Amino acid sequence: MKIAVSIFSFLAILIGTVLFMQFQVYSDEVGSVDKGYKYSQEIEIVYRGGSLDIRQHFKNLPKEELTIEWPRNSINPNCFIENEHSCARLSEDSKKFKEGETRAQSISYVIPLENGLQSRKLMKNVLATLKNGNVQFSTVHITTEQEIEGQWVTGLPLIGEQKLSLVNYSMFSGEGPVKDLFWQDGGFRLQNEIGALSIYSKTPLKPGFYEKLQNVKFISEEHLAVINGTNVDGIEGSRMLFLPNITVEKVQQKVIITQVETNYDFGESPHWLKEMVASFLTGTVFGSEKTKYVSATITSQMTDDQLAEWKERLREMEGKTLNTESLDALLSEVLGASTKYLTMNAQTNQPYPFLFNDPRKIYVNEEKQSDIQVVLKDAEVLYSADSLLKHLGYDVSIGENGYYVTSETRAFRFPNDSGFYVFNQRRYNTVSLPVKQVAGQYFIEESWLQRLFLVELKKSEERITITAPGN
Repeated sequence: MKIAVSIFSFLAILIGTVLFMQFQVYSDEVGSVDKGYKYSQEIEIVYRGGSLDIRQHFKNLPKEELTIEWPRNSINPNCFIENEHSCARLSEDSKKFKEGETRAQSISYVIPLENGLQSRKLMKNVLATLKNGNVQFSTVHITTEQEIEGQWVTGLPLIGEQKLSLVNYSMFSGEGPVKDLFWQDGGFRLQNEIGALSIYSKTPLKPGFYEKLQNVKFISEEHLAVINGTNVDGIEGSRMLFLPNITVEKVQQKVIITQVETNYDFGESPHWLKEMVASFLTGTVFGSEKTKYVSATITSQMTDDQLAEWKERLREMEGKTLNTESLDALLSEVLGASTKYLTMNAQTNQPYPFLFNDPRKIYVNEEKQSDIQVVLKDAEVLYSADSLLKHLGYDVSIGENGYYVTSETRAFRFPNDSGFYVFNQRRYNTVSLPVKQVAGQYFIEESWLQRLFLVELKKSEERITITAPGN
């Protein structure tokens, strides 16, 4: 094994020298620890004795104190003495790099693997990180004993592999972090690289697959490994996508949604919202029927200039929290009129129509009410009937013959689709519907509200005031 390690070290130096010159590109941008900082890393992994022996070298560190986040299942955390300064900043408890001028530090640790190295077993979060740090460039060297044959995947581009007399060696290098490792035996291997994607498969894929994949527009250039198959635990990996029975459509959707989730914080937002954002960013609508409906509806409301601005504003939101409320606010700014279109669609299973909302505060008998919506539809101003009429002192209900509104002295019935309404058991014909349904909710038209319920309605720049008779 000493000979194997010597060969490995020679190869690492030989192949890594050119690549690590790229680290210097990133060394000039070191910010404060509180705001986040950037660093690069080189990782040496040797599998032996049922464990991963890891040496991790951090480069371009800021001078402030840094917290080391060791892998949860790591043992024997220690300094790795590469030179006289390589552990100068490591604290006695190995939890931190102390404040100091030395910009490169090295550590070592062991990751025990239960039942040893298992094919198709995703090893998650097995590498150390620095709290609040952003990895700009990573290089990973992996060696196994010669009789252990298989393909390693890290999510980084595979730079090269060599089979030697005593060991098998793989090297990965590229921008960004690496957290997980995957190994599979048999004929599984890297089949092709298309742009920022590495395609791994046990069986070769048809040339037509790669031709179509080259025409797919993705959101970012961060490298991802796409694996035609599954892992034994059925879980997702960082920068690794497992897609059984791979197709171009599956790759497109999975990769783009992964990139969107990486670039934005969606919190608990519905999945269709992620698909909608991805569709506008890529210019290709895909996903569920709801996604297609919402995307097409928003597009139909915009001019070409507004659509271009909407896409640009979405790109500017990268790194920020996106939800239906924040996107409605953004959409309202682009359109120049208030809407709650996305928020309402998140609250209903059926597609909700596009409506503009009056953003003014609503007061009923001088009391502010937050449960009343005022919307513009088909050139009509509509008020949410249930909440408003209850605040005016009426009881509302839905019966077999329509929508009922009653008080001690007044009773209305509004059929769902007929040209009349009933007041105190007397029928009155109408040309338009006083009360109508919008996406399953009842609304009353503004002029009918004033005429039938005798309210006084005043509007100012900030508020709408509705006053019932006698108030």
